[in-house]
Amino acid sequence: MAKSANINIRIDPEIKLSAEKIFSSFGITITDAINIFLHKSIMEGGLPFEVKQTRYNAETEAAMKEAKAIMSGQIQAKRYSSVRALFDELDTEKDG
Repeated sequence: MAKSANINIRIDPEIKLSAEKIFSSFGITITDAINIFLHKSIMEGGLPFEVKQTRYNAETEAAMKEAKAIMSGQIQAKRYSSVRALFDELDTEKDG
């Protein structure tokens, strides 16, 4: 069957360039990659990968929030005079 249908899409130029680099390392074009995606979607009966939002547990979310606050300067990062002092505090947290 001859290829006769066209699909026109708008995409960020940087995304397109990054995709071209990746696909060219496999020896394929973006058109080839899109055709592979479409064929795989048909075979799977939907998207050929899971679509979901990343969820973290409360402890991880708190750590990420703290890291963002440190990076933005809202809070000061803890500092230790030695590695031993760091491990002593970690041991105290674990025991307490």
